[in-house]
Amino acid sequence: MKNVDDLIESAAELAEHGHSKGEIADELNVSRETASWLVERAGGSATPATNDTAAPAGGPQDIHVDWSTVGRDSFRLEAVTSAMADLLAKQGEDVDLTVGIEKAGAPIATHIASELDTDLASYAPSKHQWDEGELDTDVGGSFSRNFAQIRDRDCYVVDDTITSGTTMTETIEAIQDEGGNPVAACVLVDKQGLDEVEGVPVYSLFQVISVGSEE
Repeated sequence: MKNVDDLIESAAELAEHGHSKGEIADELNVSRETASWLVERAGGSATPATNDTAAPAGGPQDIHVDWSTVGRDSFRLEAVTSAMADLLAKQGEDVDLTVGIEKAGAPIATHIASELDTDLASYAPSKHQWDEGELDTDVGGSFSRNFAQIRDRDCYVVDDTITSGTTMTETIEAIQDEGGNPVAACVLVDKQGLDEVEGVPVYSLFQVISVGSEE
């Protein structure tokens, strides 16, 4: 995608196919507020969100990250995730599990798990269920039963992008609630420049820093 018009068109297509705004935000690597704004601008089938999830009329303050050039090629993806694995490799001697945050974090975690010789787990965050109004905090995410279980294990947490940090925080807390011990987290791109989340160190290949101030 080259510009905002492309993002608006993509948001409209996703909405027309029944994706929730949480899924649209995840798919386009943007915040929930930005997803609402894109759908509203597109005039898509989904109704603009209300309350604090609605973006300002002048447009959201956000940065879109398009890493599809890497994601669509298995060789490139393996090369990039090997670099991420290198960031994690020395963070814990007893780590035997890598947790991927769905959707995009799962294939990244699969490569890292292979590189570091760990088992693989998959977590679907609650934002995938969010559509209108505020995200229902009573509806949590879930770990897939088709992958490794969490309890009593040291683990790495992997995703593609940190936008606000909410999903990473949710995942780390979910792992701890299951009796696991998140040792470190790693992402391709960190929009927030986080050093840690809930006491867990965060590593990224790239940090995005916005320079300037709002009028």
